Amino acid sequence: MRSSDRFGGAAASITAAKQLKLTRAARHYLAEHEGDFPCRFDAILISGERENEIEWIRNTFDEN
Repeated sequence: MRSSDRFGGAAASITAAKQLKLTRAARHYLAEHEGDFPCRFDAILISGERENEIEWIRNTFDEN
């Protein structure tokens, strides 16, 4: 969530470092639970001073 776009919108908060941490955590979880589960990351972006702007991005970062 971002209360304003002054430093970039909500999507700008999903940095390459954050993406790497999430994918590593997901790979670890899937390896520990012995299965080939479908996995994707969606992002719900909330911006605006009154939280009135919501965007859902499906499959936010695809590794294919």
